[in-house]
Amino acid sequence: MAYTTFLPSEFRVVIDKDACTQCGRCARQCGWSVYTFDEVERRPIPDHSKCSACHRCVTYCPGGAITIKRNELAFKQSDSMSPDLIKAIWKQAETGGVQLTGMGNDRPYLRVFDHLLLDACQVTNPSIDPLREPMEVRTFLGRKPDFLEVAPVETAVHHGGPSGRGPSAGSSGLRLLTELDRQLQLETPVMFGGMSYGSVSLNVHRSLAMAATELGTFMNTGEGGLHADLEPYQDNIIVQCASGRFGVDSSYLQAGAAVEIKIGQGAKPGIGGHLPGEKIDYQVSLTRMIPQGTDALSPAPHHDIYSIEDLRQLIYALKEATGYKPISVKIACVHNIAAIASGVVRAGADIVYLDGFRGGTGASPTIIRDHVGIPVEIAIATVDQRLRDEGIRNRASIVAAGGIRSSADVVKAIALGADACAIGTAALVALGCHVCQKCHTGSCSWGICTQRPELTRRLDPEWGAAQLVNLVHAWTHEIAEVLGALGVNAIESLRGSRERLRGLGLDATTLDILGVKPAGR
Repeated sequence: MAYTTFLPSEFRVVIDKDACTQCGRCARQCGWSVYTFDEVERRPIPDHSKCSACHRCVTYCPGGAITIKRNELAFKQSDSMSPDLIKAIWKQAETGGVQLTGMGNDRPYLRVFDHLLLDACQVTNPSIDPLREPMEVRTFLGRKPDFLEVAPVETAVHHGGPSGRGPSAGSSGLRLLTELDRQLQLETPVMFGGMSYGSVSLNVHRSLAMAATELGTFMNTGEGGLHADLEPYQDNIIVQCASGRFGVDSSYLQAGAAVEIKIGQGAKPGIGGHLPGEKIDYQVSLTRMIPQGTDALSPAPHHDIYSIEDLRQLIYALKEATGYKPISVKIACVHNIAAIASGVVRAGADIVYLDGFRGGTGASPTIIRDHVGIPVEIAIATVDQRLRDEGIRNRASIVAAGGIRSSADVVKAIALGADACAIGTAALVALGCHVCQKCHTGSCSWGICTQRPELTRRLDPEWGAAQLVNLVHAWTHEIAEVLGALGVNAIESLRGSRERLRGLGLDATTLDILGVKPAGR
């Protein structure tokens, strides 16, 4: 029996025949095989069902002849069964499989950042001009001591005439006695979040590493190991130890400036990872230390962590193995995140990495991405307050990720209680990503989420690094502008200062959880 799918194409490719130069570039540029070129009629013919709206063809069409439009089919109005739900049911009825997607949660949940407004100075507390006065955006991540011990030290001071010679006198200075734990020094409160080699291309990793080095910040390897080409940049790289232990050995742990234990991920809390075998080429297999062409499956839990005590043992094992480098623990933002973070800090973590439910991913079941977890804004405020209440806030730094889209989000996250922010999706967008959410297919036309050599070579690492440097420099300048408007000259003076925030359009319960007053008060 002939089979007909119910599923309509999501997009339609419209080609202006008058503007088309018949060059065939669209067919060569598309990683999804949307186009076939009719040699007789000398024109491209699109298969609308394959289009993902990545806009590669639109960007490189010399005649500007291509437009991608959403396929607006009329469905009977229903508040219960939306067109997207109907299409999802059709797809699963045809395939019998779990729906997969990429990137972060795109459902219309409340975006708390968009309902928070920042304060500004007026008369009694004048603002600061960041163009004429120094603004400190540097921050340090790691455990801070409960108190500092100092001792006086005598220094020689010379008195005399113009020659500077004369009798010496003792001048009292201070010498620090407290031994400080190792810190990660960030020249800007923005770092690059974990994206594994395999889920993204090596040229993406090269771009991130080069940019992090130039910016004086850090990139994160994700759970896919560290390719040999990145070793020159290891002083600005955080290596990740996840449940699959891909690419993890003593040299890998020693290579990074810090080690991150990945317990959870914002886009898929409570489940493991899956990198399809099609993306495991020879170089990925070497880096991950797994056979070429086999699926890379990370279990949901670490099989040596079933309690805070187990986590504590791993943290200190990694500290011993690395000469006591900072250890970060990445956790997904879920309902009891404050209690979890408290346990993580008491287990000895130097950094707590909070990943919200809008965090990106290379592949996740749609049902998990869209319905599990909480926003990072809520998590930052509750974790910061819990650690303060317990008197252990100084023991660990907080990095916020999973939904950081702009410099405004960075400033608001720090005011809520974060020490720094990590970006992933925004970094990929700077490299050309059009957020088509098809990362799991390995057909990315921009050479970002693919291992196909004819596609990966499209991303020039030097160009990519320049793009990322420009983005973070622009954000850093904007952060300095906001600090000046707030009348503070250091980013650390803003950390956890929720008094400088006001909520607009947020209910009383949300405001209470955030510790933020409503606008007008």
